[in-house]
Amino acid sequence: MTTPRTTGSPGNRVAREVFAGLPPRYDRLSWLLSFGQDRRWRRSVVGRIAAAQPHRVLDVATGPAGVALAVARRTGATVVGVDLNEPMLQRGRRNVAAADRTDAVVLVAGRAEQLPFPDDCFDAVSFSYLLRYVDEPAEAIAEMARCLRPGGTMASLEFFVPPAAGWHAAWRLYVSAVLPVAGWVAGGSAWWRVGTFLSRSIPAHYRRYPLDWHVRAWEEAGFREVRWQLMSLGGGLVMWGTKGAGP
Repeated sequence: MTTPRTTGSPGNRVAREVFAGLPPRYDRLSWLLSFGQDRRWRRSVVGRIAAAQPHRVLDVATGPAGVALAVARRTGATVVGVDLNEPMLQRGRRNVAAADRTDAVVLVAGRAEQLPFPDDCFDAVSFSYLLRYVDEPAEAIAEMARCLRPGGTMASLEFFVPPAAGWHAAWRLYVSAVLPVAGWVAGGSAWWRVGTFLSRSIPAHYRRYPLDWHVRAWEEAGFREVRWQLMSLGGGLVMWGTKGAGP
């Protein structure tokens, strides 16, 4: 498909630099700053993965391994988590060890656009809050599809912009004013930077890549039955689909 031109894309640099100071309190602050919705959104993604009854799962942009651990607990699958942010991976490894899941969850450094795995080697793929941090989202989607076996499931979670006018206005106020300040109060300068970044990057992403573009990108990467659900009045977006058997 034709990828919209992205000028000034934060790309991988943001994932490494902006989020570098967050790992020690990432999960707790994510929950606080989303008013508890983040965990519910993630449970929806985990449920989509679990429905596929996978034995081997890839979790991209795994961060501190919250989704990877949840998938392992719910499915009994072996989960490989990938992230390019080394401090996040270090926190994730500690979380995996604390959960006594080192036999089930393995974390490795890598980029979504260039995954270090052979074709068709996973039964399911998940990713969370990824596509705003890659320069070419369609390429990242296609690369994750490459690693998924035909008939396998992919499910994702991203922030979204509420479409209804009233909720959209409230969301704009929250992300532009409340979120940066609340982040600073709860987590200091690191979360101030993240809150400020999110207030700009979420609407900018969907101006370049609207929802129908995301659906087409999945379809052109080989997925069929692509479905999506807006979460919490449109603050989050869960997508899922099944990889086809090919031409």
